[in-house]
Amino acid sequence: MAKIFDKRTRTWREIEPKAYAEYMKYCCAFRKRQRLHGCCNCTKRMWWLCDTDCQNCEFQCEGNETLSLEAASFVDEYGNECSLEECTADQSELVENLLCDADELQHLLKRLEELMPEALQIGRLRESGMADAVIADKVGIKRTTINSRLKKVKEILSQEFPDRF
Repeated sequence: MAKIFDKRTRTWREIEPKAYAEYMKYCCAFRKRQRLHGCCNCTKRMWWLCDTDCQNCEFQCEGNETLSLEAASFVDEYGNECSLEECTADQSELVENLLCDADELQHLLKRLEELMPEALQIGRLRESGMADAVIADKVGIKRTTINSRLKKVKEILSQEFPDRF
């Protein structure tokens, strides 16, 4: 059994290890968020006291808390009270766009492998910082041949996938 400290009653309570792990995960995430906002100055050796009740905590400090998106923040031009969440445009990319991009990337990589099977290996080696001469030795193709093949493959792919090049 694991133990947590109840600050209200000043006693230790035994709880199941699984519940303890979930509780501590929640407390740690909450405390980290509060520290980022400058609202908590609890030292590491006192974390066992954290129960996420910041209003009654001796380690609470005045921070630069941000306004919640759900907080009523202003009145719109029609006299309605609006929250920031209602008036903030969603900047995230549509899931459909992400799926289409991933699908197109799969097709592009498949076509690249058809045109030049060693292209992905060459790309990985270049990405690791190897010089073209060393890559040519590893792949077993002349450096100039690699460059000319890559140039031809790029031309073909730019015709087949015009939006990507």
